[in-house]
Amino acid sequence: MNVFRGPTQFSAGPACALTIGNFDGVHRGHHALLKELKKGATEKGLVSCVMTFEPHPKEFFAPEQAPPRILNLRDKLSAFADIGIDRIVVEHFNSAFAKLTPEEFVSEILVKRLNAKSILIGDDFCYGAKRAGNFTSLKAAGEKLGFEVSSIHTVVESGERISSSALRTALANGDMTQASKLLGRHYAISGHVIHGQQLGRTLGFPTLNLAVANHLHHRKPATSGIFTAQVIGLADKPLPAVASLGVRPTVEDEGRVLLETHIFDYQKDVYGKIITVELLEKIRDEAKYDSLEKLTQAIATDAKHARNYFQKKPYV
Repeated sequence: MNVFRGPTQFSAGPACALTIGNFDGVHRGHHALLKELKKGATEKGLVSCVMTFEPHPKEFFAPEQAPPRILNLRDKLSAFADIGIDRIVVEHFNSAFAKLTPEEFVSEILVKRLNAKSILIGDDFCYGAKRAGNFTSLKAAGEKLGFEVSSIHTVVESGERISSSALRTALANGDMTQASKLLGRHYAISGHVIHGQQLGRTLGFPTLNLAVANHLHHRKPATSGIFTAQVIGLADKPLPAVASLGVRPTVEDEGRVLLETHIFDYQKDVYGKIITVELLEKIRDEAKYDSLEKLTQAIATDAKHARNYFQKKPYV
């Protein structure tokens, strides 16, 4: 899979089958669209291409109202790779891009830069300044400029729309079972293991720490709390763990979001390695304790809860 930071990094390459969107979560609804894109690209002899945005347009236009990110960029790209997408274009969403008229977006980006010959979009797709372009105008442009346009309906299951909004709601509620159902996999966060304050080691629960970029410091992550978890990337099978995702209110007041994971019966030094932490079950919300002794007692209780989870269930 080739990743480009914006279409201006390359002149028109191989003709592509293209889809466009934020794809936050890369959930089962996105999977349906992306698999259809891949299938169509193969049938037509085209390169499959996804154009997505960084930052999310809502973060650009109204940062105070922007929803929390479900996935970081690394995990989004990994999900695209798992589906087999050939090319990813990560467009830097800025004022110049936001001002492109629908006509400019089509002619300059889709045709000249991306060389799109087939475009597949969701049924709610809009484009160009003030979201003035839609499926009808894109289809008309395609008839003039030589590309075809088709749409795919939103995936609905048991009367419920599979969407990023529904996924955010499940995560905000700590309903990891529902989140997994919408994703088609466990909710996970990956990143480099960084050095922390070594507090967990002092308390008897050494942790692997991942900095979770919340993009805008005033915003919370998509979910938070204490979780039964498993870690992928350090052994040939997932390693059982307990994890804390949040701002660590007992020991820190900077508002920095951190994912701290204690792997049971594991002592290796893995600083700098990339790991993936899957959050399987929420145990409780974060809490602020008035002493490290009470914090240690709470961690011990959480660890026991998580160990019991794995004793009752095999590795997932």
